[in-house]
Amino acid sequence: MNIILNGKNHQSQAATVFELIEELGYVGKRIAVELNGEIVPKSQHATTALNENDQLEIVVAVGGG
Repeated sequence: MNIILNGKNHQSQAATVFELIEELGYVGKRIAVELNGEIVPKSQHATTALNENDQLEIVVAVGGG
């Protein structure tokens, strides 16, 4: 399935937001996920389905100081 990930076309077999996070290697990292303009709470990652041409933004929190 084709999705738009951070502004670029991305092919994925993931059926849910959580599966995409696993595919990308972000499990255990502090991230924020936006799906089609709406924030997806972490508690809903496993149950939020992905569809063809969905637009996702995934932001990884980076510590610093």
